[in-house]
Amino acid sequence: MKPLLDSLLKKHWHHLSHKEVLELLDTDIEKGLDRFDVEERQNNFGFNELTQHQGQGPLLRFLLQFNQALVYILLVAVIIKLFLGAWVDAGVIFGVVLLNSIIGFIQEGKALSALEALSRAMTTATTVLRAGEKQRIDARELVPGDIVLLASGDKVPADLRLINSRNLQIDESALTGESLPVEKCSDVLEHNTVLADRNNMCYSSSLVTYGTAKGVVTEIGDDTEIGRISTLISSTEVLDTPLTRKIAHFSHILLYAILGLASITFMVGVWHGDSWINVFMAAIALSVAMIPEGLPAVLTITLAIGVARMAKRHAIIRRLPAVETLGSTTVICSDKTGTLTRNEMAVQQVWAGDKIIH
Repeated sequence: MKPLLDSLLKKHWHHLSHKEVLELLDTDIEKGLDRFDVEERQNNFGFNELTQHQGQGPLLRFLLQFNQALVYILLVAVIIKLFLGAWVDAGVIFGVVLLNSIIGFIQEGKALSALEALSRAMTTATTVLRAGEKQRIDARELVPGDIVLLASGDKVPADLRLINSRNLQIDESALTGESLPVEKCSDVLEHNTVLADRNNMCYSSSLVTYGTAKGVVTEIGDDTEIGRISTLISSTEVLDTPLTRKIAHFSHILLYAILGLASITFMVGVWHGDSWINVFMAAIALSVAMIPEGLPAVLTITLAIGVARMAKRHAIIRRLPAVETLGSTTVICSDKTGTLTRNEMAVQQVWAGDKIIH
């Protein structure tokens, strides 16, 4: 059963009539699936939910707070201070580093908790036909072949092939970027019809703005169009912010300056005939004095204040440097629906001299 359904779920449903779709998915338009069919398909395909990508554990998230070039320099300073017997200085520097990491860890934990709460709040219920009866169930329990009933105000719970509709209009702006609701129908479309023009399909997470309809579930979970988008988002590269790049650059320059001046101090002292041990201790003391112990704490506290202000405006900031990115933004590229873009449009064809150049 599973290999057969797996192959079926790869079909272009918009190119098939609703009768063919119902036959392929082995479901009944008037009765829907029975309990045994539902249990079997849930065992085969799992629940209708997006895969929660495994995040970092608390210990790793805390240790990553130390993953900064400036913090490395401070930790080296702590070790040197301990070696020199300056316990108080070492304790103060380490306290600053620890406080910086704790603030970042707590803030990130709050943001993750808020995101999890939002995720739980976004669960939806839907009306289905099962064993000939209308049932209101959690959308998580849907399986391919379920007959779903849509009405104005409903959130589409999975990817559906429409069986019939009445003045149905759906807002698909989150998926296609179109600002106006799309009128839907149950007609058969051409095989090469692009997603935005597949008017006989309803896609998960879109919103019914008007009318009613009946459709059959064709894709669930990660196999839906919104699931594919979620997979792409989870694989995006995390970029450094302008501030983190500047701090990293500053830390490297500071490190080279400290090593250079310490080396010059040591060589000049030895050249003057001083004890190399005393000169070495002086070079180390000079190196430690050049390290700005308060800089990480000042940066963290400043960013934390920015995050707190954003939280009052109901904006969740997961990582502290992200709030600085918003502050340094000068241009926002957006389309007519307010969808943020990456401004990476590329020319596909050029018409010049009565010729099309690809």
